[in-house]
Amino acid sequence: MTRTLAERRADFRVLHRTGCFAIPNPWDVGSARWLEGLGFQALATTSSGYAWTLGRPDGALSREAVLAHLRDIAAATDLPVNADFESGFAADPQGVAESVRMAIATGVAGLSIEDSTGDPAHPLHDIDVAVARLRAARAAIDEAGGEVLLVGRAENFFAGRPDLDDAIARLKAYSEAGADCLYAPGIRTREQIAAVVAAVAPKPVNLLVGATSELTMKDIEALGVRRVSVGGAMARAAWGGFIRAARGIAEEGRFDGFAEAASGNELNAFFQGRGA
Repeated sequence: MTRTLAERRADFRVLHRTGCFAIPNPWDVGSARWLEGLGFQALATTSSGYAWTLGRPDGALSREAVLAHLRDIAAATDLPVNADFESGFAADPQGVAESVRMAIATGVAGLSIEDSTGDPAHPLHDIDVAVARLRAARAAIDEAGGEVLLVGRAENFFAGRPDLDDAIARLKAYSEAGADCLYAPGIRTREQIAAVVAAVAPKPVNLLVGATSELTMKDIEALGVRRVSVGGAMARAAWGGFIRAARGIAEEGRFDGFAEAASGNELNAFFQGRGA
């Protein structure tokens, strides 16, 4: 590593002040190092992408497993890393604060806390509970020196409650509770994006682009978004290639699924000398 953790955390905050940057989501050490090699300025973990590497569905991993993954990714790259920290691995504010303290110790530069409950009958925390959880996360970060960036997430569109007005009300409340960056995964239209950006200004907004989109980075920047993540999309793209190749062999006895495979020589050359 050439930059200290304090420098990476400071750099991460600077990235959110002006312009718009892409923050792609690696799912393991190799993908993190490859993305760093492409010149990205920051990375974010993906809970789904990592879970699939262990043969588990998204949201099924323990706090201990996720913390170990955060340590691995943060140690593998010289870039600031934002943690997909799911719902903080606790329902109550005290538990969220404890989890956040543990996440900070892994070396991440930022972390997000969702307001989803995992209960289909009541998929979102009541807003007062969600705000208390964000305040607890903020306090834990401040007690640790305040360097880590806190992202407040309104999960309405992912939790089957696609109410933009409610999502905006939640994001505004999370901003007031101390979130540094706001995020409503699942919004897609220009109108939705512009409404969220305007509602929480001047705080930065993260936009998820998890599928093919007519919007380019230039378009998104023009809408006022500060950062763009892709969630599990890169992991799904890799799985897509694997599944197509595997099904070709299993179902048709064909090997043309390897047509677009990466070159082993290219991969070996890239990873030569990059870490132990």
